[in-house]
Amino acid sequence: MSEGKKVIALNKKARHDYFVEDTYEAGIELFGTEVKSIRQGSVNLKDAYAGISREGELFVHGMHISPYEKGNVFNRDPLRQKKLLMHKKEILKLMGTVQQQGYALIPLSLYFKGSRVKLELGVCKGKKLYDKRDDAAKRDAKRNIDRALRERNR
Repeated sequence: MSEGKKVIALNKKARHDYFVEDTYEAGIELFGTEVKSIRQGSVNLKDAYAGISREGELFVHGMHISPYEKGNVFNRDPLRQKKLLMHKKEILKLMGTVQQQGYALIPLSLYFKGSRVKLELGVCKGKKLYDKRDDAAKRDAKRNIDRALRERNR
């Protein structure tokens, strides 16, 4: 990530389960206690996904933001759907891609850009089991090559 971005949470499972074709940056509509909880790092993107409503609005589902300890009555439901903020043209483009070609919208990371909370949204296609095994084999082979080169250079 470039300067000015402070990563809060990563969805490591997303890159394991999906091929990421394209990424978009979206703002996210939050309440004060949710932002305070995010600043403490109490957020989980593991089972999160995004969807587009009939009205053409973009929402993220399954993103868990733990209740703020000192928030009392102002705390919101940790799993409530949160509205994502993007330009209408981008949302329409995403809607066409998701409906026609069978892609899914998966949150990849949550970060601060300045004082604002942003969500990196990936246009993803699901991996099959053999794709996951192939990735693991490539990773293991690269690790073995790097280890052999280190041993040789000693």
